[in-house]
Amino acid sequence: MYPRLKALAVAMLCALLAACANTQAAPEPSSGPTPLTSSAALGDFATVDYCSLLDVPAVAPGAVASPTFETCQARLGARTILVGPLAFDSDPNIRPYAYPGPVPDGVAVQQSMFNDRTACTRAITFADGNRLDLSVSDTSDDQAARCGVADAAVGSVLGVVTANKVGRLKFPERSWGLVAPCALLDTHDLDDAAGADSRPATGLSGHSCIRGKVSFKLTVETDEDARPAETVGGREARLRTAGAFCLIDTTQPAPGLPGRRELAEISVVETAGTANDATCAHARAAAASIFPRLPHA
Repeated sequence: MYPRLKALAVAMLCALLAACANTQAAPEPSSGPTPLTSSAALGDFATVDYCSLLDVPAVAPGAVASPTFETCQARLGARTILVGPLAFDSDPNIRPYAYPGPVPDGVAVQQSMFNDRTACTRAITFADGNRLDLSVSDTSDDQAARCGVADAAVGSVLGVVTANKVGRLKFPERSWGLVAPCALLDTHDLDDAAGADSRPATGLSGHSCIRGKVSFKLTVETDEDARPAETVGGREARLRTAGAFCLIDTTQPAPGLPGRRELAEISVVETAGTANDATCAHARAAAASIFPRLPHA
């Protein structure tokens, strides 16, 4: 019996080995395109150099591009191209349209009907719902020309993000780009202006914050300001009203950017209608609390 058992065992082993030899590994499931989110496209929102998204020689030859903390502004004569800021709120003016270029998976390019007699505005909405606004404005009546430039700018942005070539801002010591704005709003000094039960909520870029009726943003100014100045919180400040808002700002020389100035702006909204003296009193009180805590260049 033993020789038979041995032969049977050998036969079974050979059969198993043959079966293993003929067995192929199951193919791995094919992975489709990954929807492009804003964080995958742009990385750290707080350090995006928005001017790196705009191929100025191709889109607007001769334009001069200037980055802020949240945008890029390129100017050529009366025409201005603005890339940014990032937004996550809904905009009822945004509508679908037939963008003529390629679009990454999960991304939608839309148009805005707001102010469409002097500006052509596009919205690049990523798979996570965050969008990058882009506009071209000038004084002409040629909307088709403006929108041609806007579509070229959209193509530049999409080309940069899909090639992983987004540039980064570097903030020198004592730059306001390093300041956490919500930390400056989180104080009882602002209870009257913002509302005692309100809590700070940071913006997408990390350079702005809202607490109740008070908003605070840090950026680089793009226009000279000729408004009369006053002293608030130990700094030279300028106040203005715009509809329901009273705004007050101060500036300092931008470290590392000769000829440019960083800007800190506080706004208080009047929920009952147009901004008034009481609204501006709250804005001044907020500035008196916040401005002294900003670093000096």
